[in-house]
Amino acid sequence: MNPLLDRLQPYPFERLRQLFAGVTPNAAYSPISLGIGEPKHPTPPFIKQALIDGLDSLAGYPATAGDLKLRTAFTDWLQKRYGLALDPATQVLPVNGSREALFALAQTVVDGSRTPRPIVVSPNPFYQIYEGAALLAGADVWYAPSDPARNFAVDWDSVPAEVWQRTQLVYVCSPGNPTGAVMPLEEWRKLFALSDAHGFVIASDECYSEIYFRDEPPLGGLEAAAKLGRDFRRLIALTSLSKRSNVPGLRSGFVAGDAGIVKRFLLYRTYHGSAMSGSVAAASIAAWGDETHVVDNREQYRRKFATVTPILAPVLDVRLPDASFYLWAGVPAAWKGDDAAFARALYAQYNVTVLPGSYLAREAQGSNPGRGRVRMALVADTAECAEAARRIAEFATRAPSA
Repeated sequence: MNPLLDRLQPYPFERLRQLFAGVTPNAAYSPISLGIGEPKHPTPPFIKQALIDGLDSLAGYPATAGDLKLRTAFTDWLQKRYGLALDPATQVLPVNGSREALFALAQTVVDGSRTPRPIVVSPNPFYQIYEGAALLAGADVWYAPSDPARNFAVDWDSVPAEVWQRTQLVYVCSPGNPTGAVMPLEEWRKLFALSDAHGFVIASDECYSEIYFRDEPPLGGLEAAAKLGRDFRRLIALTSLSKRSNVPGLRSGFVAGDAGIVKRFLLYRTYHGSAMSGSVAAASIAAWGDETHVVDNREQYRRKFATVTPILAPVLDVRLPDASFYLWAGVPAAWKGDDAAFARALYAQYNVTVLPGSYLAREAQGSNPGRGRVRMALVADTAECAEAARRIAEFATRAPSA
């Protein structure tokens, strides 16, 4: 067996199941889960129809690189969304959702044979696939903490020079999971300069880019490079349709950026067997080519957050994020930072599931930056989320021993 598997930690949802083991929730309340970031809005009918219309393609093996029509759908969207002109033949690739691509990219770019062991820098808190991808590529992980004073932006300045010298890959998540923070242009400038100095690759996870609450859409990594007069050297952006188009089961996304990395990534994926089926490709082309459903989806989230946030703000440390569909809430002081105990008691007394923030972070540099916070995924309809918020607000006013 691969000994690197022993370095993996349990996934947050497994830890949540263990936390709730033996708890019988209050039967007076119907169950509401805000724990998993799985989109619940209906899938647009035209995407379903495109999937059905593409079923004849099941008779043949799909190409790992996808066909030119699919890749052009990606570059057309990048042009409309960010004003970028990428070559569909060399600078984009289809992937089976951003999660598998985030994992596979590390296997492509990290040289685990190096001594001392290479480093992958991850935000903290973070999407756990970053950690697993790094460890199974033979790297160590350095956790860069988020800064509450800057709406939980990553504190890149906290990373020591000796860490940067060993770094081969940096994961950026903007808009962030779980905090919703968007990385501004000056932070990108700083990270690009570090990449130039040390030669590491930047993987920009942008799967929440189309769910935002202000007039200005979130800045993307490729867009930031263009604004700064740079090419896409050592930069790969990853995105998917799951959140944008409410198709998490489609497992469809793409990567874009440095043509040299894309070429090597394609080689890896050819052996990995990660081709997108023709029916999924047909549905993807339809989805990337339409913005009307994306605007409607965004408006649903805006209405939902406008309803829920005022209910919670008087009793929890919570504010509207820059983007994404999460609320990153601080638990009341009476809980003394014990986010797991807060989540367990909330489930037992009010049958509402939230995810402890400490499960989404690691103890590093003397602290766990997720401690004392919980993540709420506002993915259900507005009425259900509002009901959950009312229960949480009532619960938060009670003493922990109640």
